[in-house]
Amino acid sequence: QVQLVESGGGLVQAGGSLRLSCAASGRTFSSAAMGWFRQAPGKERTFVAAINWSGRNTNYADSVKGRFTVSRDNAKNTVYLQMNSLKPEDTAVYYCAADTDGYGSTRQAPYEYWGQGTQVTVSS
Repeated sequence: QVQLVESGGGLVQAGGSLRLSCAASGRTFSSAAMGWFRQAPGKERTFVAAINWSGRNTNYADSVKGRFTVSRDNAKNTVYLQMNSLKPEDTAVYYCAADTDGYGSTRQAPYEYWGQGTQVTVSS
């Protein structure tokens, strides 16, 4: 069992930065791949970034490549999403998710555990 709690969301101006954190409880965190997804108002939830259990392999949506960085600290049971050069179109609720059997898929189905989400709003 893994419980996930996101934090770090807020209101920021375009061009600014935020760092999201996702704190996990449970013994399986260090072996789980972690993903970040987001859901904008009126839209479906979509993939943002993923990282495998060791942190050596990462994957990003094209829309955030070069601006967002996913990382993890297994000693702290925490995964991060550093978001730079934010744009109004990045406005969404951001969710972290855990896949205890996988490598960091871009699809939602493999992720068994989800956080409650944190709101990110980017003003123009």
